Formats: sequence, C-alpha cells, structure tokens
Amino acid sequence: MAVKKKYILVVNPISGDLDKTEILNKTEAFATQYEVDIIVYETSGKDDEEAIKNLYKVHKPERVIIAGGDGTIKMVAEALEKQNVIFGIIPSGSANGLSVDLNLPTTLEENLAVVFGLNFIEIDMISINGKKSIHLSDLGLNAQLVKNYENSSTRGKLGYALQIFTTLNERGEPFFATITANNETINCDAQMIVIANSQKYGTGVTINPNGKLNDGKFELVILKNLDLVVFAKIITGNIPVNFEDVAIISTTKATISLTEAVSFQIDGEYIGQETELEVEILPSQMKVTIL
Repeated sequence: MAVKKKYILVVNPISGDLDKTEILNKTEAFATQYEVDIIVYETSGKDDEEAIKNLYKVHKPERVIIAGGDGTIKMVAEALEKQNVIFGIIPSGSANGLSVDLNLPTTLEENLAVVFGLNFIEIDMISINGKKSIHLSDLGLNAQLVKNYENSSTRGKLGYALQIFTTLNERGEPFFATITANNETINCDAQMIVIANSQKYGTGVTINPNGKLNDGKFELVILKNLDLVVFAKIITGNIPVNFEDVAIISTTKATISLTEAVSFQIDGEYIGQETELEVEILPSQMKVTIL
C-alpha cells in the first residue's frame, strides 16, 4: 500500500476576525480527494515558530498550507526557511497583500484547488536589518496605521478603516531620509518610504507598479508630499499611486538613514521606530503555489 502524502495546515484562528471552521472542513475534504493526510496546527501567538519546526521534523510534509494573513505567512516561512517545502496560501487575514500579488482566487474552493495543484513559483524575500520581508514593508504613515490597528480591539477591514482617522490626526511633518542605492545617494523629505517586493497592498491598490516577486530586485517607493486625501485613498484602495511626488528606486541593496526615529512595519506587523535600515534582496527563498 502506497504511503500517503502529508501536508501541514497552519491556521491562525483569530486572523481577520473570521471563523476558520469552513476552511478546516473543506481542506480536509480536498485532502481526502487527493489522498493526503492533513496535520492541523492552530497558532497561539506563543512559541509558534518552534512548534512548526518540530512538526516539520516529525512529519516531513511535502507541502505546508497557511490559512491566515501576511503576518502568519511570514512567520511560517521564517520557521521553515531552511526546508525544501512548497507553501500553499489560503488568504484569511486582515491583510492579504501577498495573495493579491499572486493573483490567487477569491473563493475558498478555487484557492484549495490552487493549494493542492502542481503549479508553483519561487519568490524572493527581502532582508531588513536581518528580519525577513516577503511582501511590503514601510516607514512612516502606514506603519503608524499598523501600530494603531494592532492596539485596537476591532479586527478586519473595519478595524483598519477606523484607525485611518486616528493616524491622520497624529500625522506630523515629513521626515528626512538619506538613501544609498545603486552607488548613488539621495537626500529627501518623505511621509512614507515603502520597501516593496511586490506591487499591491492587501486592499488591492498598486503602490509599486514595477514590482515582481521573483525578479531578484526590490523597489524603494518614496512618497514625498503625501497629503491627507491621497493617503486615505491609498489605504482604502481607491486609486493607484500615480501622482507627481513619488520616486521609485529599483535595486538589490540599499541603506536608509533617518535624522529621527520613524514608525516601521514589516508585512503588516509593527516593528517599532527605526533610524537606520540595511536592506538586501534574498532571491528565490520560498516556493508558493499559484494558478
């Protein structure tokens, strides 16, 4: 009798303020159809990386399915960064930017067909002060929004929307940055600097039209004079960034130095205030299923 394949399903039970029962039930149904054994792990926010590493050692799965948002994907990818494993994504978080950039389907059944399918690509990651970023990180206004969201009690898109007003009220003067990349140094004032491995925020709005997840480069998107109206439109996904006060630098390595500490987030997780970032591309770091 042939030995069944094993997949691990990592579920973040609180991401996006969504009930994950349907995801569990339908994933089990697909697993039965594809003759796969599913090992379910629910994150708790405590020692999850170590637990996932141990699960991998015990079961040696061919594939790891992640039901959560960008933060959950990042955590699992870091836990298994040294393993030759294919990841499948079921977007179910407050921020699902990576799934938007991968053009994953919107229904659970279609997503599961992708997760159990044969097609995958190898995507890059970015190292920022030694921390990994898969999707989009930034300094400035959006990072402050992420901080306010994490400290609020309302999850999901409504939670983000409620914190826009708070973040705009806290908005101060632009910060001054010195950016070194491609053997050039640029000095500028900015309201936001995005470190982008891809094109879109989870809302679907394009912040980096040049972005590709597997091109061996990242982009620095410098938003210089970001007024309140434009910021609100970017966050709510109503318009792409196409106004004049934007500069985009495509590179493999950069240093960003600030004259004052500025809020910083990685893949939807608030990191803290930073004054200097060392940024470098990490090519072909993660295998992900796609259509």
